[in-house]
Amino acid sequence: MPLQKISEFDTDYRDAIQGNDIKGMDVYVQGTDEKIGTVSDAVVDEQGAFRYLIVDLGLWIFGKKVLLPVGKSRIDSRANRVYAVGITKQQAENLPEYQEHTALDYDYEEQVRGGYRTPSGGSSAAVASTDGRTAPTYDRNNYTYANDADLYDVNTHEDQTFKLYEERLVANKQRRKTGEVTIGKHVETETVRVSVPVERERVVIERVTPQDAGKVVSAETANFGEGEVARIELYEEVADVQKEAFVREEVRVQKVVDKETVEVQETIRREELDVDAEGRTIEEKTGKLPKDRI
Repeated sequence: MPLQKISEFDTDYRDAIQGNDIKGMDVYVQGTDEKIGTVSDAVVDEQGAFRYLIVDLGLWIFGKKVLLPVGKSRIDSRANRVYAVGITKQQAENLPEYQEHTALDYDYEEQVRGGYRTPSGGSSAAVASTDGRTAPTYDRNNYTYANDADLYDVNTHEDQTFKLYEERLVANKQRRKTGEVTIGKHVETETVRVSVPVERERVVIERVTPQDAGKVVSAETANFGEGEVARIELYEEVADVQKEAFVREEVRVQKVVDKETVEVQETIRREELDVDAEGRTIEEKTGKLPKDRI
């Protein structure tokens, strides 16, 4: 039966007790005005039921904290006090000390319960043996808090106030990665052909018979000689192909958010009040609790 502090069991526990907090309440010996310490925290079981109050006994035993079973306490919310029922200073000195790292397991609880049990059989968890000492009728495998009803039953004292807890769903969202898209680019090559019209010059030599063929010319006119008569330069065009880069298209990458509403179903628990009057008439008042009650 794992135990934990009330704030670890329910971070919003103050909402369940109308905004009040048992932490910080002064602790007095029942029937007196003797203050013995302060409640520093509360311990609940896995069902959320109060099992212990962590009491700082600074006014009795400096620097010592102990566990006070809820059945040994009487809470007066209007006076903002907790009364310890039937506890003595000697008894408190013999109780095991509670520290922040203390493991709240069965063995530690047994030490606590042993400090509150009385030899007279005040606890239903023990019976008298043949040698006069008490012998437990349970072990760690079959023990329940009902075995020590006087330690954990708040109904054994008058004017007790206890809470009915209810679970509620608190919807939160968690962001998680569902995938990854990698966008890059690569180069593909291809061979293309382009037609380029070019021009090439050539010389055409044509021999023709002039109209005055055979006509006699003077010796001065006739120019006999050897060597170059004319020079003609020939040109041709060749294909000059170069490559140039240009923007073909633009790719834009962005994220868009698709919204949807999902429904989550869960089972929650709620404590209801059970009243066993054993045939007696009781008066039950309904309505919102006063703000000064927890």
